[in-house]
Amino acid sequence: MEVSLKGRRVLVTGGAGFIGSNLVRRLIKEGAIVRILDNFFTGRKKNLEGLEVEVIEGDVENINDVYRAIEDIEIIFHLAARNIIVSTKEPYKDFLTNTLGTFNILQACLERRSKIEKIVYTSSVSIYGNPKYLPINEEDPKNILNPYAASKLAAESYCSAFFETYGLPINIVRYSNVYGPYQYPTNPYCGVISKFISWALKGEPLIVYGDGEQTRDFTYIEDAIEATLRATFASPGLIFNIGTGIETSINKLANLIIEMTGSKSQVLHIEKRDIDDVRRRVMNIEFARRILRWGPKVDLYQGLKNTIEWFKKEGEI
Repeated sequence: MEVSLKGRRVLVTGGAGFIGSNLVRRLIKEGAIVRILDNFFTGRKKNLEGLEVEVIEGDVENINDVYRAIEDIEIIFHLAARNIIVSTKEPYKDFLTNTLGTFNILQACLERRSKIEKIVYTSSVSIYGNPKYLPINEEDPKNILNPYAASKLAAESYCSAFFETYGLPINIVRYSNVYGPYQYPTNPYCGVISKFISWALKGEPLIVYGDGEQTRDFTYIEDAIEATLRATFASPGLIFNIGTGIETSINKLANLIIEMTGSKSQVLHIEKRDIDDVRRRVMNIEFARRILRWGPKVDLYQGLKNTIEWFKKEGEI
């Protein structure tokens, strides 16, 4: 990175989760002074073992927890969210965490705006739904298919409103199917790659919804973290797609994982699901390349190799 984070006081909401804990490790490596706000609904205290961080156990939907968390903070990475599966089961809790929680962060920062240098909000490409165009550009139409996508877009809208109205320095990154170490398959809300690797290592069938020809743009965790950090130092008010620009079918992914693990597992196709029923997804990341001077460095094969090695070492499959 071109700008140093050494000695900067940083808050990571959702810092005990998969992406959050990876971000925290990188921030510590960069020399930042890190505080975490997490309610440990999906985050794990185990993810923070051995890390020199301050942990506040609380909720972004509780404004008093937010006030306490942002005290003396210079930079905020707002990752706390409910994911797509649990959001569909509990849409009201989804709204409280994803939308109201984001509003609370913004409102609290507005009241202490002299201290806050930058907020980076982590959104999702789920807001595009079934896209009208491929690859997907940041300004393309949004197609809301579930409560999770609705709450993330609403939160984005508040971020943009607080930037435009009050000048709060905010950037937004939209992640596409991030995977890698510390995405535990024992978490029922984890991503497909984590589940596939776990099943393959145990010799169990890899369950694929529908015909398996639906595609996703899988992003390795280290690439997502690098883009997120670079967004910290970009001009405020910008939105970035974070992906690879490469489209991969679920069938191809499943067969590749079976091959790489040497598993005897088979692919088992079942009826397609209603949640996240997106046929094709691939991102245009040229804006991030140009503005952030960032590009993905880890291809799918190497990313899967790294993740499989971590699974075997971790022993929790």
